[in-house]
Amino acid sequence: MRTLHNLTRLLIVGGAMLGLSFAELQGWHTDLDKALELAKKEKKSLLVEFTGSDWCPPCIAMRKNVFSKKEFVEQASKDFILVELDFPQGDKELKKKNDPHAKKFNIEGFPTVILLDREGKEYSRFFASEHPTTEKFLAHLKSVLEKKDLD
Repeated sequence: MRTLHNLTRLLIVGGAMLGLSFAELQGWHTDLDKALELAKKEKKSLLVEFTGSDWCPPCIAMRKNVFSKKEFVEQASKDFILVELDFPQGDKELKKKNDPHAKKFNIEGFPTVILLDREGKEYSRFFASEHPTTEKFLAHLKSVLEKKDLD
């Protein structure tokens, strides 16, 4: 039991030393500007999730039930660069770093998802919790992309 506890601590400290967040370990980016550069390079849209990972019950549920799922990350990553912008109560520096993005996009609630083209222009916005399963969320993304392609 002690060995398992020490191993867990080592993984947490190691991840922190590398500067990796949960999101980055799960296939999500946490820097919108760098993600925009990558979107241009890969000719993809961006899916930007605004979340309160340590205080917002719908955000926590979406991470658990959708955003952390391998199937979701693999499927959504075919068309999108995934970006998580977190506003945790327990990390004032991270919240402060992401506040300008919340102001720029006029975020009024969590979890909000904004879809941006590779130039950073918004083409869709919705509350993530409206699509609470991987299947429903992926189906919604597909319908938004189909509509965008028709425009």
